[in-house]
Amino acid sequence: MRKKEYNFENAKQGAIVQPTSGKTRITIRIDNDILKFFRNHVNKAGGGNYQTLINEVLREYVQQMDSTLEKKLRKVIREELKMIAK
Repeated sequence: MRKKEYNFENAKQGAIVQPTSGKTRITIRIDNDILKFFRNHVNKAGGGNYQTLINEVLREYVQQMDSTLEKKLRKVIREELKMIAK
């Protein structure tokens, strides 16, 4: 049975389902082929969440970049220390 009037006095604006702690809801544009790849990968694996998979891939990339930067920095420092020792 439908009410004739609804009271929205205490209503809150925004998403009904709040994102979990440590996550931010955003809107981005992803190329169709990339999105299709992640969705297909999850489906072939028997289910899951393609967004979680995208997060995992991005996190791995960031960690790899940090590692690469650290290796380059260590190399530069070693070379500088060799120059000072001469």
